[in-house]
Amino acid sequence: MKKQLFLFLSTFLISQHLFAQRTLIYCGKLIDPKLLTVQTEMTILVSGNLVLDVQKGYSVGGSEDKIIDLKNRTVMPGLIDTHVHIVYPTRKDGLLYSFQENPMDYAIRSTVFAKTTLMAGFTTVRDLGDPRGANIALRNAILKGTIPGPHIYTAGRYISSTGGHGDPTNGYRQDLMGDPGPVQGVANGKEECMKAVRQRYKEGSDLIKIMASGGILSLEKDGTAPQFSEEEMRAIVETAKDCGMRVAAHAHGAEAIKRAIRAGVTSIEHGTLMDDEGIELAKKYNVWLVFTIISDYSSIDSAKIPGYYQPRIVEKINALGPMEQKTFTKAYKACVKIAFGTDAGVFAHGKNWLEFVYMNQGGMPPLETIRAATISAAELIGISDKAGTIEKGKWADIVAVDGDPTQDIHVMGNVKFVMKEGVVYKNE
Repeated sequence: MKKQLFLFLSTFLISQHLFAQRTLIYCGKLIDPKLLTVQTEMTILVSGNLVLDVQKGYSVGGSEDKIIDLKNRTVMPGLIDTHVHIVYPTRKDGLLYSFQENPMDYAIRSTVFAKTTLMAGFTTVRDLGDPRGANIALRNAILKGTIPGPHIYTAGRYISSTGGHGDPTNGYRQDLMGDPGPVQGVANGKEECMKAVRQRYKEGSDLIKIMASGGILSLEKDGTAPQFSEEEMRAIVETAKDCGMRVAAHAHGAEAIKRAIRAGVTSIEHGTLMDDEGIELAKKYNVWLVFTIISDYSSIDSAKIPGYYQPRIVEKINALGPMEQKTFTKAYKACVKIAFGTDAGVFAHGKNWLEFVYMNQGGMPPLETIRAATISAAELIGISDKAGTIEKGKWADIVAVDGDPTQDIHVMGNVKFVMKEGVVYKNE
């Protein structure tokens, strides 16, 4: 009896899906990032939140079907940014605001950033950390449909060593510094590193972000020196694996990059000073590189504004800022795996598309930059079964731009249509 009931329900649900109202999207041009081709006169069939089929030509719909005419647009899978800080707003005197505003202020403001990011065509992002932890609440609110925004896979709070790039008390006077520990995302030694990962798991993080080296936009003296031992990072990676989580490693310096790769991280973020040995290790260990070239150029511009950053930060920006695009070019020519990432939050949310321009300037052809922000990004996050291509059974995450990015990559900033899981959020 149970078997018969199961078969009946299964048949009923399948029939409901097949005969539900469909949406037919007519695509003048359709980018296939898997084949690196642009097809013309195609139809995407959407049912509910999933792609039902992709057909050649403009298919004739039924009387109940909805038609979306994008014959004058270039259509592609929803874009994926694998390195954002969705809660963080770039602004002058950012350290001062950290004393004046509560986590709730950041959380409420982040709802605006989430919508802005979605409207820019990014239907999925990997959020790589915020010391306040508001990013988890933002992800949950979007999942519940409370607010509009992209799919968010978040690291929650990042993990740093004491005094490292992610220590939330850097720059404080001594009586305010205290001694933050694993709960706050600060860890030293194997045991604390393991505890910090488990704390992120407890809080609901999707992945782990570690600060393997110093950083540019923080007040520690050195922006490139290693800040975790290889043993500490290996403890983080192994504990994260037990928790079903991947590890992203912020790393500018060559030695920190190599330690992180050998420790087993999934991705290197920035990779500014990666040397030839690091490139070979990345290929050997099948590690992803996520360059964030736009954050360098935007920081250089902001550093020209008097008082925008403190002097120590300006020194690091001027020393390291121009180097990441050169390393990107070297890594691309060496055939290292590269996924699209921007560090949005360091610059204004919604301008993520400029990374396509800088990647193209660095030698990557337009279609390959789009592949980096679709198929490659989905593989890095671990959602290839849901996103990255427009195929039957995947999320109906679809965007369209005005113009042809294969002829002018700047049109990636002209997003005119955004659909996320079958819901149209933008159609100009």
